Amino acid sequence: MHKIALLGAGGKMGQRLTANLIGSPFDVRHVEISERGQQALREKGIETVSLDQALAGADALLLALPDNRIAQVLAQIGPQIPAGTIVIMLDVAVASAGLLPDRPDLTYFITHPCHPPVLSYETDPLAHRDFFGGEHAKQHIVCCLAQGPEAHYEIGEQIAKTIYKPVMNSHRCTVEQMAILEPVLSETILGTCLMMLREATDEAVRRGVPPAAARDFILGHMRVELAIAFEEKEGACFSDGALKAIARAKPVIFQPDWKKVFEPEAIAESVRVITDPNS
Repeated sequence: MHKIALLGAGGKMGQRLTANLIGSPFDVRHVEISERGQQALREKGIETVSLDQALAGADALLLALPDNRIAQVLAQIGPQIPAGTIVIMLDVAVASAGLLPDRPDLTYFITHPCHPPVLSYETDPLAHRDFFGGEHAKQHIVCCLAQGPEAHYEIGEQIAKTIYKPVMNSHRCTVEQMAILEPVLSETILGTCLMMLREATDEAVRRGVPPAAARDFILGHMRVELAIAFEEKEGACFSDGALKAIARAKPVIFQPDWKKVFEPEAIAESVRVITDPNS
């Protein structure tokens, strides 16, 4: 039975991980410094322990902490982490920014959820409303062994599949690839485009379209056009009129050099802001 020290167990993300670790084949030691977080755990029948108690004999240290706190916390507790520990992070930003402690004797493992796919086959009503995953809806995950022996990848992935369950596929990536996925693909690009869609929907309402009609129309078209764009339905394609509209609108809506957000310098600046404790 692998022993896990869960740091930040009473926080929002920590409680989600705690819920999925209950009944798992892991011995979990919960660490939480806030009284509010400790009380939330007590209500679930879980008592917290000190960091020293949690780390004693632990195989893995699972960090349920904000991105802009991880580097600072690891710098503070680094000397207490025993050699050979698998340090598991839920985001790649700190590793991508080069802010992890210089400890060749530690393993650094990173995992992140893909979240339940919008184009899914879920039939359970609860799964349909599980937008984040980790509760009812199946999701894919990505994993990365940033540093450490290959044997530790399997252990890290096993823990990842537990904290994000139910999991479908687990994709192995590098640090660089995970930084492209997030923040670039999921936040810089997707988040921006989705907020633009929301602003466009609000503008349609401002121009007289009934709010319910605008919402139903955009969300319905989003589903079918996603299926076309990502080739979910064989033979489905945009109409000639839609293709002409896309060709005309793209240079108006997007800057010609918008793909520069994928360049290493842009990624480095993005993760710098994410990991900045003062931001």
